[in-house]
Amino acid sequence: MIKQYMSAMGVQEEQYQNGDFEINTPIDGTVIGKITLDSIAEVNTKIQNAKTAFQAWRTVPAPKRGELIRLLGEVLREHKEDLGFLVSLEAGKIKEEGLGEVQEMIDICDFAVGVSRQLYGLTIASERPGHHMRETWHPLGVIGVISAFNFPVAVWAWNTALAIVCGNPVIWKPSEKAPLVALACQAMFEKALAKFGDAPSHLSQVLLGKTDVGNALVESKDIALVSATGSTRMGKTVGPKVAERFGKCLLELGGNNAMILAPTADLDLALRGILFSAVGTAGQRCTTLRRLFVHETVKDDILPRVKAAYSTVSIGHPLEGNLVGPLIDKDSFENMQEALEKARSAGGKVTGGERVLSDKYPNAYYVTPAIVEFDEQNDVVRTETFAPILYVMTYKKFDDALEMQNDVPQGLSSCVFTNDLREAEIFLSDRGSDCGIANVNIGTSGAEIGGAFGGEKETGGGRESGSDAWKNYMRRQTNTVNYSTELPLAQGINFG
Repeated sequence: MIKQYMSAMGVQEEQYQNGDFEINTPIDGTVIGKITLDSIAEVNTKIQNAKTAFQAWRTVPAPKRGELIRLLGEVLREHKEDLGFLVSLEAGKIKEEGLGEVQEMIDICDFAVGVSRQLYGLTIASERPGHHMRETWHPLGVIGVISAFNFPVAVWAWNTALAIVCGNPVIWKPSEKAPLVALACQAMFEKALAKFGDAPSHLSQVLLGKTDVGNALVESKDIALVSATGSTRMGKTVGPKVAERFGKCLLELGGNNAMILAPTADLDLALRGILFSAVGTAGQRCTTLRRLFVHETVKDDILPRVKAAYSTVSIGHPLEGNLVGPLIDKDSFENMQEALEKARSAGGKVTGGERVLSDKYPNAYYVTPAIVEFDEQNDVVRTETFAPILYVMTYKKFDDALEMQNDVPQGLSSCVFTNDLREAEIFLSDRGSDCGIANVNIGTSGAEIGGAFGGEKETGGGRESGSDAWKNYMRRQTNTVNYSTELPLAQGINFG
């Protein structure tokens, strides 16, 4: 079946069937592809090719560069079902989430086309007579993108759509757990290039490999910006290496996301928000809800309803109408079980978390989403586990809930469910949530591309996708023009 979809998107069979590195689907563990990994020499060749492409592409007017991304959006619309299927097959996402991720790619293409005509600078008042100051933005250079398995195509699109309209070529190193979707995206980019016509070769390239290939990309002085999405552990390796060579880094790392459930909240609405945020993508989103702080007066009402909702969630093959698919692999399952055991040892009451469907899928890892009740937040809760584990705690005062929410190393997404205007505004204020994303009466997951996406603290501080995230892919320049016949100095200095 995979051949049908890959062929439709323009991927040649030899690209994903004739290699010696096997790709397994998390759905049932079977081999769905065999690819050839790139060598370090091939990494260097692709970097040099990208440098050559940059020399030509940076001189193309930005609105024309936007036309290429408009065409990419058209190709993605044409193949939304094909790529959505492949995302589900390779990453284990349910059908709706696979299609939703491709729609996110289409949306960022639309956004980037608009940005291509809005790469605005500034006009600045000069203190010197006969002088004009302005601020302009210029293409940055070769962009390196390192993506994770859980959003195997959207993250590439976030970066690539904006990088291309800003005048930069892109080299993409996808997760070795999800490289087939990268081959498909590259094939569709080439379809867009063919429609576009006059563009340099090697504007977009894919690197297939493991950590050594990623390190070569990160350490190259010819990569102007490394945009890396993954674990905090990965970011702690990537960040210093890029900083050592004075490169730019955009990091999207872990997120130990929380919801505060206030006594005035609409509990029916909150229940829906909890369910999607906590169990969507089998808990393998960076924005997954992992901590729930419930006011003590509503815990006895909402917690039984959450548990009842959990018990009705259908778990199974992601392309057969289920709501929760598999974990990505055995390591993910074992990490989840280790976290649950630590929770039990720390006095937590665990509901769920068991492996299911092992008789039907012995080489895949399906689990029931877990709920862990604690009296207070502890180090187990402060440690993010990339699996469907929801830690539940109570609070008395709103300020106490805020303090607990912020008392973790990560700072990606957060939310409060309340109908109290003061609580909502405090949550969004300078003394409220310390996360890059703060929502009111909506869960932690499901960000739109119009707003910049990212977080603070160990989440890395990066911002991708909407708003002014395009500035990551450009260099800022301050210009001063003297149109007078004098040469006055700033600050009134008289140099004789």
